[in-house]
Amino acid sequence: MMHFILRIVQIVAVFGTVSSSIYYLLCLWSAAKFLRERKAARGAYAQSLPPVSILKPLKGTDPEIYESFRSHCLQDYPDYEIIFGVNDPNDPAIESVKALQREFPNRRIQLVVSPKILGANVKVSNLAQMLAEARYDHLIVNDSDIRVEPDYLRGVTRPLADSRVGMVTCLYRGVAGATLGSRLEALGISTDFCASILAARQVEGGIRFGLGSTLAFRRAELEKIGGFVSFVDYLADDYELGRRIAGLGLTVKLSDVVVETYLPAYRLREFFAHQLRWARGVRDARAGGYLGLVFTFGLLWALLALAASRAAFWAGIALAVTLFLRLSVALVVGRVVLGDRQIPKEAWLLPVRDLLAVGVWIVSLGGHTVTWRGDRFHLKDGKLTRVPP
Repeated sequence: MMHFILRIVQIVAVFGTVSSSIYYLLCLWSAAKFLRERKAARGAYAQSLPPVSILKPLKGTDPEIYESFRSHCLQDYPDYEIIFGVNDPNDPAIESVKALQREFPNRRIQLVVSPKILGANVKVSNLAQMLAEARYDHLIVNDSDIRVEPDYLRGVTRPLADSRVGMVTCLYRGVAGATLGSRLEALGISTDFCASILAARQVEGGIRFGLGSTLAFRRAELEKIGGFVSFVDYLADDYELGRRIAGLGLTVKLSDVVVETYLPAYRLREFFAHQLRWARGVRDARAGGYLGLVFTFGLLWALLALAASRAAFWAGIALAVTLFLRLSVALVVGRVVLGDRQIPKEAWLLPVRDLLAVGVWIVSLGGHTVTWRGDRFHLKDGKLTRVPP
């Protein structure tokens, strides 16, 4: 009986190892295609440089938040404004905004306090009220912890010169704090999450969602989908905005620009909580694709095949090939595509990160509660309901 069970486990593990290897090859192919497109991107669109309103909703502070804000004031771009928005008039992020206004008195920087809560997603509630202050029809929304290069606005507005493009979004790399949890999250962003975005883009013939690192779009398309208020109760607001704009028959474009996100010094418990929120948000938004992740856990399947075969030679070769492909994805996507200089030094943590990701995936299948900026919510059908303290 035990021999039969081991045989079944071995067959399943071999299938998982093969499917994961195919997935890694897909990631490498998708990355190579993206790199070719990025090389040609700058000549693909006319550069009209329309005036832009940058909307940055805030809640609390993030690591190096001032320098991240400051990077938006150093743009090589003729006409733009930055609108920050908070819900709480005593939010600690306000001090950084005021300091920014003092350092850049000639830059159009505005702070909007929106005490009215329009729905469970306070970020989107702020955006809905901030929008009234925006002067321009080209809008960019990005998270408070995003840092950008001086050519950022030129890069993300360039594709919008094509009327068939409804939204532009960006890949990003994580800049870790000093803790292990922070390093594991940065590694996951650069070597797994962004690789999956490129693979999804290849398989689905494009992307139909946005990433919170950058959402660039026109006011006209936002109005057509019902404005920010129409998804003020959704957790994955970036995903929902992109999905709805794609639903208008327009393209969601992945920019050639890569930005940075500065991560908190997560303790391991905070790391797991953040990963779980992320995982349940993806599961709720893209259930089929999320369940399909089971076929991409290459290290788990290769180790299981090695154990079930009692360390057979062929299983050892399969493990070596799997590790080689996984490391190749990490280096090509993380180091070459995203420009993450920490990847070679942190690559030894890949097995730890990948096995922890399996645990997060399993736990995420069994619940509907997420923690976001200190508040707890129940998540169902993409929508949030606040859980009383």
